[in-house]
Amino acid sequence: MLSHKWSKQIDTLLADVDRLEREDDRLEEIRVIIGQREPSLQQLDWNTWLLSDPLNQRLAELDLEQAMELFKRDNLLAYRRKGTGGKPRKIVPNYALAFSGDGNSPAFGNNDHVKTDFNPNDYDLNLGFTVSYWVRPDIVGSVMFAMGWKGHNKDRFTFGINKARQIYIGVGGNTLTDSWVGMGVDTSLLEYDGSNWILKTDGTWYHFVVKYADRSGTGSGTTRKVYLNGTLLKNSTINWSRTGDEIDEGMYFGGRNAQGSGTTAKYDNGWACAVSQVAIYDTEQSDDWAAAVYNAGRTGTDFTGQSNLVGYWKFNKGSGTTVTDHSENGNHGTFAAIGSATNNPSYATVTALPTWEKV
Repeated sequence: MLSHKWSKQIDTLLADVDRLEREDDRLEEIRVIIGQREPSLQQLDWNTWLLSDPLNQRLAELDLEQAMELFKRDNLLAYRRKGTGGKPRKIVPNYALAFSGDGNSPAFGNNDHVKTDFNPNDYDLNLGFTVSYWVRPDIVGSVMFAMGWKGHNKDRFTFGINKARQIYIGVGGNTLTDSWVGMGVDTSLLEYDGSNWILKTDGTWYHFVVKYADRSGTGSGTTRKVYLNGTLLKNSTINWSRTGDEIDEGMYFGGRNAQGSGTTAKYDNGWACAVSQVAIYDTEQSDDWAAAVYNAGRTGTDFTGQSNLVGYWKFNKGSGTTVTDHSENGNHGTFAAIGSATNNPSYATVTALPTWEKV
């Protein structure tokens, strides 16, 4: 029989061999990752770089120092390739779509908007969703929507402002109309109108994300989270239980499609604003997703081809009278306007449709 001393030495030797084999496996996986991954062609912060490729995340788990070196190298390459013809993994929209608002005060606009066939009920969004959009307010006032659909008071999917000083998020039968200051928005993001802190109208772009947690049924509510510029503003439990309402058309941009008589489509509550990079998923994204998208900038991540993407309008075409849905569902938008010489005396002499703006 082996002595206790020799037995202990053999156990140590076997443990060393096992450790070396595991280390070899780790080094081989690192080698494969480095060989397979594609460098990002835009300068990114650390968190956005990690989220841009699962291989980056895995490399950071295996060897944080090596991952940080590749992160630095990617950003250096991106800086050197800026302005070249290299195929980027990010997009830079040169345009956004601007709306004049509805015909009421204070906008006296042309009721210009974009019509789509996108119906949130077609994708069971009451069982979980994420909406990401960028908006530039040009005028702020009472009840103005960047986009929306309403089949019933308990079947809403609407995003905008309730007043200059208040948000408006309509999900199912719930409407969030808290003030910006009441939700803790930093006043550096706002302007003071002499009475209230309101959204800026000086060309500032804001990024909103609204998430509704995934669930299997409507028996009880689930969490709805609202983010502004990557920061969580509101976390509440609500229940979007009613669905199935039908309207002749789907969601509008630049205003809301609210059910009129019967199933007739009805434009209401337009907003004089510009819209860019609207993405809708039929699942809740992770808690750090909103900050990662915001930190990537309004130039935005190209969401095309991502899992669970049910609607994606980049608003960067720059010409024409249609807005392409870059998801697989093809709910493309069409320019529309409903002018009123009563509400807007100059309507007959101004362009009635939304306007492409280079930004």
